[in-house]
Amino acid sequence: MQTLRLSETEDLSDVTAAVLAIGRPAFSCALMDALSRIAGVDHCMVFAFHGERSVRPQLDIGSVSIAGELGAAYADHFHLADPNRDVIFGKAASAFPILLPAFSRRMYNANYAKMFFEDAGIVDKVAAAIWVDYSCFYVNLYRTRKRGPFTQDQVGRLSRITPTVAAAVARHFQGESLLDEDPFQRLEALFSRPPLIRLTPREKEVCVRILSGLGSETISADLGIGLQTVLTYRKRAYGKLGISSQNELFAIVLRLASPQFVRQ
Repeated sequence: MQTLRLSETEDLSDVTAAVLAIGRPAFSCALMDALSRIAGVDHCMVFAFHGERSVRPQLDIGSVSIAGELGAAYADHFHLADPNRDVIFGKAASAFPILLPAFSRRMYNANYAKMFFEDAGIVDKVAAAIWVDYSCFYVNLYRTRKRGPFTQDQVGRLSRITPTVAAAVARHFQGESLLDEDPFQRLEALFSRPPLIRLTPREKEVCVRILSGLGSETISADLGIGLQTVLTYRKRAYGKLGISSQNELFAIVLRLASPQFVRQ
């Protein structure tokens, strides 16, 4: 089993609230909160491509004051001048999220750069895309002039989480109504897949509650079992999964949520 560094599992666990909010009104805010904490993202915009000429803004949240105008202009005609189009449509058959090339202002023509970077005060971005059937969800994460470009560490952190972010965004905007599905039940559903399927029913119950943010004493009261029993189930579960921490458990769940979670 591949071992993730602590910083990587912490980044993934930070996205958990957004994953659990898929299909709910809180999704956009939960996603933006996570992106801001992890890498100081100032604004997030998502576009959906339905064919090469049909583009629709899907998400616009953050601190860029003219983002609404940018979204409308991009969907109207500026998408044709986006240098990322070639990569996006060149990988239309990909079943996995696409991490797009590092931002460079010289990639863009003068009109595009003026409106989307100079006028908007945007100085850097990290972008990813994911295809779901015949639609593509294009995720753009921006940094503004006020705080300057992303640091190398922030770019690295975003590169690690954008596959999960893209998958979560795609699932949220696929149009499936998840409003009646309880987040607790959504977590439990993930335990029907490897490697989580290895766990006994009690081990699963304990791990679901750990992922939901409950402490050991609360889990003990909720399940009506002793505290030491909770700790024993947790130890057995972690042993079967080859992990040693809550962060690694989060990482397993979020890998299951991206991108296979999207294609169910």
